[in-house]
Amino acid sequence: MALRARARRVLAKTHAAQTDDRSGAAIAAKLGLPCSTVARWLTRAGLGRLSRLDPPEPVRRYQRERPGELVHLDIKKLGRFARRGHRITSTRRGCRNRGAGWDFVRVATDDATRLAYVEVLADERKATTTAFVLRALRWFRSNGIRTERVMTDTGSAYRSRQFRKALRWLGIRHIYTRPYTPKTNGRAERFIQILLRDWADELSHPSSAARNDDLPRWLDWFNRSRPHSALKGLAPISAVNNLMRNHA
Repeated sequence: MALRARARRVLAKTHAAQTDDRSGAAIAAKLGLPCSTVARWLTRAGLGRLSRLDPPEPVRRYQRERPGELVHLDIKKLGRFARRGHRITSTRRGCRNRGAGWDFVRVATDDATRLAYVEVLADERKATTTAFVLRALRWFRSNGIRTERVMTDTGSAYRSRQFRKALRWLGIRHIYTRPYTPKTNGRAERFIQILLRDWADELSHPSSAARNDDLPRWLDWFNRSRPHSALKGLAPISAVNNLMRNHA
């Protein structure tokens, strides 16, 4: 009991000292305690790093007003499989799919309306990336959306001369996300979460080929029928029609 009481006193003193943004060594010197003791208690209290004392960065929510004002591009790598995995069968026996390779799910989503275009491709090379974005922009155009700018991460394919030349030729501005800040491209990140949950993971696909064959059906449902709270309950294609009328 005496040891626990001492521990509580040390922790209280450590908390008080840490509020002054002192390092662990400075706190140990002030309290006359070993550095290891102070470090251990700071870690247990979740204050092992001074950055933990900084207030969290405020959430900055934004939404573009016009369809095509900003299109987010991203990619998700999914493993191929020839039979259902253990999450479906509840057993690992006979579920190994070693050496099956990867599918690269490329997504493009409009910031203002959440309208999305998706393809499953075999690689993430610059030629494949450039061809995908051209098809995506053509598809958006067929739905009445003229793209003004696109946002990507700083992957090598997006930084390639071929990709940048294609956008420049189309008169589209290219914006990069901030390094190590995925939330900058949060619209695409959120769409990928929905895609994985409702298409890739939720349905019991017998193989990755069957999963990929089901993508057009799921994407059509997402664009035409799935309500979005940020769109006041509208599906993306309905939001496109509304916004196009408002900005006509």
